Amino acid sequence: MKIAVFPGSFDPITKGHEDIVRRALPLFDKIIVALGTNSTKSYYFSEEERLSFLKASFVDDPKVEIDRFPQLTVDYCKEKGADFILRGLRNSNDFNYEVSIAMLNRDLGDGLETIFLLTAPEYSYYSSTVVREILKGNGDGALFVPDNCQQLLRDAQDKR
Repeated sequence: MKIAVFPGSFDPITKGHEDIVRRALPLFDKIIVALGTNSTKSYYFSEEERLSFLKASFVDDPKVEIDRFPQLTVDYCKEKGADFILRGLRNSNDFNYEVSIAMLNRDLGDGLETIFLLTAPEYSYYSSTVVREILKGNGDGALFVPDNCQQLLRDAQDKR
């Protein structure tokens, strides 16, 4: 079984994230969209809110599993039997950063491969950081998240 892990903090998930997963589905038997814990980040949305966004985004696809993990991505991949990490690239800055991480993951993960997909042009400027800034300025960041989680995001924003 070909299993890929698409790790991230998804604070929040964007249409670009969703697009990468959906375009990668024909390549794998299962994609685990995994909410990781990054000790250097402070999150805008709670872990439970971010998980609910992910679940709503992929509710219609049985090949997508939603999970969370506290450990290194390579250790999580081993635990799940995944031989691949899925990542999206928006620009050359993403490429430079992601290649370094991919090489480290390959060394630490005994050959764990990273598969890169280029972001669709219409989503190339979408980032969770930009969405958070829009929300902090009381704008409608829901325009940039998957359709199935737009209302969830608005509801979470209204609670703030």
